[in-house]
Amino acid sequence: MNVLVLNAGSSSLKFEVIRTDQDRIAADSDERIAGGVIDRIGGEALIQLEAAGKPAKKSAAPIRDHRAAVETALRWLGDEETGAGFRGIDAVGHRVVHGGEKFTRSVLIDDSIIAEIEDMIDLAPLHNPHNLKGIRAVRDVLGRDVPQAAVFDTAFHQTLPDRAYLYAIPYSLYRRHKVRRYGFHGTSHRYVAYRYRRLTGTNREDTRLITLHLGNGCSACAIIGGDSQDTSMGFTPLEGLVMGTRSGDLDPAILDYVAEKEGMNLHEVEALLNKQSGLLGISGLTNDMRELLAEAREHDDRRARLAIEIFCYRARKYIGSYLAGMGGADAVVFTGGIGENAADIRVRITDGLQWMGMEIDTAANARMSGGAEGRISTDDSRLHAWVIPTDEELLIARDTTRLVLGLEPRY
Repeated sequence: MNVLVLNAGSSSLKFEVIRTDQDRIAADSDERIAGGVIDRIGGEALIQLEAAGKPAKKSAAPIRDHRAAVETALRWLGDEETGAGFRGIDAVGHRVVHGGEKFTRSVLIDDSIIAEIEDMIDLAPLHNPHNLKGIRAVRDVLGRDVPQAAVFDTAFHQTLPDRAYLYAIPYSLYRRHKVRRYGFHGTSHRYVAYRYRRLTGTNREDTRLITLHLGNGCSACAIIGGDSQDTSMGFTPLEGLVMGTRSGDLDPAILDYVAEKEGMNLHEVEALLNKQSGLLGISGLTNDMRELLAEAREHDDRRARLAIEIFCYRARKYIGSYLAGMGGADAVVFTGGIGENAADIRVRITDGLQWMGMEIDTAANARMSGGAEGRISTDDSRLHAWVIPTDEELLIARDTTRLVLGLEPRY
């Protein structure tokens, strides 16, 4: 089955075509055919395209909306000379950020599902409307006969117990408005937990992990028996770890204080916490961890060092708190752009966990980047550390395939 995986943002469309079926899934032999990114939709868009066995292509063209972006992607996929030379999309899988409490699994999309996703726009006003644009664009271009599936970022975390997802605010706010911890990056945490089990031969029910998705957005997840038991992102993706431009945890009284002192309204303060804080806000330089590490190394920039230290300290605190809440774990898994590629950050985060029985193998840690996966702790560590590259697109393709075949997605 050829599955087109789409991730539609406000002005972008990421896509990938993956060939998969039950046999390929069992053998981990899914085939990646082509993919790309169309950015700055609504104007002169930047287009990056890459097909297996062919050089990557970059171009620019006016693309007015998401329907035009989907048409551009499909046209390139089918072009024999300049594209992938591929036709025949059997199904489409969409990343949908917020499924609320309604969706605990991936689902095939029909009119009722679209209406449910629309109903959750209040919970994810920056994401769900754009995810819906992708769904509608595919309907317009490919027609209603091509099945589509929605894979929700929040679904994996619907196993959280109430002690983990409820906030200590009046319970009526949860009952009336569903104010609670939802968690995000669920597809990534779910994939690396699955991959860890495959690499180690661990049964799902025996899985006890802390997974760290560290990229521009960052989150931690405590996984017991294969299920999410706690996670750092909350009602929105703003809570939790320090991120590229997001503050992570802070005293909520800061919002009103900053609004009064800076003459800002609450929406402006929220934007500041989402887009001007985190690594960027502390360093005053950049939200790119690679650049911060270079600045600290080459120029001993104080604020770059401070941003790195706070980032790593916050992650280490979450590991400690989850180990306490879980009663111990077998491994910590690093994933995401920073988690997969920044060996120095992994060392800084785990430094101080030796008393828990974690010892990092320096040589193994240095080798883990650029898509490599493996254990980075020593053989005799009680608490192991792993690097496992995430693959949300693959999981979306597999879920879509199973749903089309009338099977339940596997969590």
